[in-house]
Amino acid sequence: MPVTASYRAFVMERLQLALADVRARDMFGGVGIYSGTTFFAIIGNDVLYFKVDDHTRASYESRGMRAFRPFGEGGEVMQYYEVPADVIEDTDALRDWASGAVTVGRRAKQRKAKRGG
Repeated sequence: MPVTASYRAFVMERLQLALADVRARDMFGGVGIYSGTTFFAIIGNDVLYFKVDDHTRASYESRGMRAFRPFGEGGEVMQYYEVPADVIEDTDALRDWASGAVTVGRRAKQRKAKRGG
């Protein structure tokens, strides 16, 4: 799941224009992206993925975006979907999509806290 320095820099530059308090952290060969303390995105193989749930997944699927599969096509499907290239290029659209992913991340964090984990 390697990430080139140039793609990482490009994505972070775009996200920092769209959201406040965005930071990246290396993880398992990829990059995890946070807004504050909320984990909401992953970069893997030079593809940006946003966290989704039942409320937001359809927006990605309707655009033909694919789920993040860290172990290849036969592996586990994670709740992150590719972000369309035109969304990454458009600051207003990116702000909307990224804000939605942050909201999903916060909901997931709240559910986890309620379960005690």
